[in-house]
Amino acid sequence: MGDNQPLWTPSDEFRRQSPMFVFMEDCNRRFGLSLSDFGSLHAWSITDRETFWTAVWDFCGIKGKRGERALINGDLMLEARFFPDAELNFAENLLSKNGEGDALVFWGEDKVRDRWSWDRLSAMVSRLQQAFRALGIGKADRVAAMMPNMPETIACMLAAASIGAIWSSCSPDFGEQGVLDRFGQIEPKLFIACSGYWYGGKLQDVTAKVGAIAQRLGAPAVIIPYAGDADVVAAATPNAKTLTAFIAPFEAKAVEFVPLPFSHPLFILFSSGTTGVPKCIVHSTGGALLQLIKEHRLHCGVIPGEKVFYFTTCGWMMWNWLVTGLAAGATLCLYDGSPFAPDGNILFDYAQEEKFALFGTSAKYIDAVRKGGLTPKTSHNLSSLRLMTSTGSPLSPEGFSFVYEGIKDDIQLASISGGTDIVSCFVLGNPLQPVWRGEIQGPGLGLAVDVWNEDDQPVRGEKGELVCTKAFPSMPVMFWNDPDRVKYHAAYFERFDNVWCHGDFAEWTEHDGLIIHGRSDATLNPGGVRIGTAEIYNQVEQMPEVLEALCIGQDWDDDVRVVLFVRLAVGAVLTEDLVKAMKTRIRTGASPRHVPAKIIAVTDIPRTKSGKIVELAVRDVVHGRPVKNKEALANPEALDLFAGLDELKN
Repeated sequence: MGDNQPLWTPSDEFRRQSPMFVFMEDCNRRFGLSLSDFGSLHAWSITDRETFWTAVWDFCGIKGKRGERALINGDLMLEARFFPDAELNFAENLLSKNGEGDALVFWGEDKVRDRWSWDRLSAMVSRLQQAFRALGIGKADRVAAMMPNMPETIACMLAAASIGAIWSSCSPDFGEQGVLDRFGQIEPKLFIACSGYWYGGKLQDVTAKVGAIAQRLGAPAVIIPYAGDADVVAAATPNAKTLTAFIAPFEAKAVEFVPLPFSHPLFILFSSGTTGVPKCIVHSTGGALLQLIKEHRLHCGVIPGEKVFYFTTCGWMMWNWLVTGLAAGATLCLYDGSPFAPDGNILFDYAQEEKFALFGTSAKYIDAVRKGGLTPKTSHNLSSLRLMTSTGSPLSPEGFSFVYEGIKDDIQLASISGGTDIVSCFVLGNPLQPVWRGEIQGPGLGLAVDVWNEDDQPVRGEKGELVCTKAFPSMPVMFWNDPDRVKYHAAYFERFDNVWCHGDFAEWTEHDGLIIHGRSDATLNPGGVRIGTAEIYNQVEQMPEVLEALCIGQDWDDDVRVVLFVRLAVGAVLTEDLVKAMKTRIRTGASPRHVPAKIIAVTDIPRTKSGKIVELAVRDVVHGRPVKNKEALANPEALDLFAGLDELKN
């Protein structure tokens, strides 16, 4: 299908049945509006933010007292306050149903399966809540967890949120120092860890690591049984109990929900930490709930009882995104482990068996399925699937095509982008517009997203900085240990005054969609022309010889030259002919400016725990600068491959 035709267009019935359309009609009735399409709905949502966010609160049935005022100091990014008189509880909104129906379904690779009803989830939250209180945990105390993406993790988070404690999590594959770099800053009152976990079919032992972390944190620990032996891990960990012993004194009863201000801290998330100790980003109860339920209900069209899946770990903000699906009444499908264990079909087996409505994953996963020669469209029954979302890095145009050619032809594909900084999306899908190859459908409702050039002017049809020009509810409350908001201001407001600068290099399309060209701090500047790294990856990663690529700018001859590193497929060799073919592909597919001065083969490419390649860390290694926080990486040893390369000395 050519690029002058959309890959997918919503039928009139699909549009009209979507919660976003119902919401738009509801707003027309309530407020005397005449909104008719996504463009008019979005324009109204940013010009009348008070009415829009009030309507979201009401339409999504947020439990709590809303208060009369929806927004104060709305023109000042750092002083704006949404719903300053509101009181609500995040956990109360997520424990949105009761009964024996499924709240959570869990697969731990091909080793473990479990199902939790709404009643079972509430009972566990009640017992944990009582146990937390018995430890003296209350409002604004931190509870930190190094856990797999399993039902007990969600129960622990809900128990913390129910009493106003602040939740923070990472995945159990983090090294000891990586965990301490995060949790050591926030001084938790309780440390929760698993007894072990499965990855790639192998049991991963965490006994020594859990004991060492608990000792350094100086907090009591709870060991949750999964893989391995919880009793053994607890015995080797100072001041630790197993989950069974921890909740044994308490019977399940009705969960209590402490009413909290809209801006009360809920989550602490961490920046990737590849340029220093991770920043501790504090998100609010009301801001996270309102923004995320808007994304689930309106943008993703989730209705009660639907199965929602996202392939994520507890160290990535997509876990916080996923769990909020409970507030929409969805059944969450959780997966922990390798997405290729025992083989590349397991997530599609899961989708078929549980009848996912929403399948969320990363661009890297879609590319791996494509390169693995899998065609779920013919191997699996995915008739229940109506929406596939992709994030983590820009989805290439070929990735878009593959979803329709290899996974399902009648599906809405939503490439989404936002981040840990806002625990949500700036740009994402919507059910009212077509999907165009290589394009994100549009901005989030209520978010004044734009693209600005270096002269602080909005631009269309050319690349620039992704910005948000008006305050929105899911801005962080603060950074931890940043009392004067110096780090906060530097992170988002140093580039443009009173305008959020997100650090993505982006471009509007003729369809009012967006393309993200990579991180702007990784943007290449050969000859003073700004080039997004994703534009180069989109070319070379389509070649069968290339599994993965990483691009940097190397300081050279008073300018910058583009250096491309490639990880090749088994059996492929970087011959002169292959180098020539890559350069030709980049020149014709992108532009002559994009063609690298050097192409070098490497056996591995360093990435964060959530699978993002780390261009800045590689740039530092190439220039002989120290990389400050290797603990943030899944494979820090890969950095050694880029040090002192002879090819870069001439």
